[in-house]
Amino acid sequence: MSISSEVLDAARAVEARRGVRAAALVAASLVETNARAFAPVGERREPLIRFEGHYFDRLLDGDKRRIARLAGLSSPRAGAIRNPAGQEARWRLLSQAAAIDAEAAFEATSWGLGQVMGSHWRKLGFAGAGEMATRARQSAEGQFDIVARFLKTGPFVERLERADWAGFARLYNGPGFAANGYDGKIASAWRQASRALGSPVV
Repeated sequence: MSISSEVLDAARAVEARRGVRAAALVAASLVETNARAFAPVGERREPLIRFEGHYFDRLLDGDKRRIARLAGLSSPRAGAIRNPAGQEARWRLLSQAAAIDAEAAFEATSWGLGQVMGSHWRKLGFAGAGEMATRARQSAEGQFDIVARFLKTGPFVERLERADWAGFARLYNGPGFAANGYDGKIASAWRQASRALGSPVV
């Protein structure tokens, strides 16, 4: 799989600005989105997203939660609201949720190249999930800026540099990482990203 120059250039720019290894940014994006920054949505280019209906449900109360559940947009059970396969359909789902509560909908969505949840907006230094969403929609560089902020919240890059694939996977993907082989995927992605960027390969 080739990595576009748009993505590689964006990773290098964010490395220069944020001090986070471009190889780490690209490696995360390879696993999460195949390093694909945008998808066509109607006549627009939009970042890749994943909407979590159970998370949306937790952020709502009263009439908003009742309306969202009746519309099939939220559920207390994880996985009950299925994400469509295509990004255009996912953006329709997000748009419907945003009509009920935009900030909650953006918070319940994973954004862009690294699929970072909008719920992290506060610790990443954004004024709200809406501002984080705006950054993701601006450019590949904006999406990597989000990933870089997230990687700086823990020893993510250090784990990659030590070839501690399981340690990185546990932090980034959660304790169930082994079920989908995330550690093996990130190991392969780190090597591919390093080669594409001309960086030393672990």
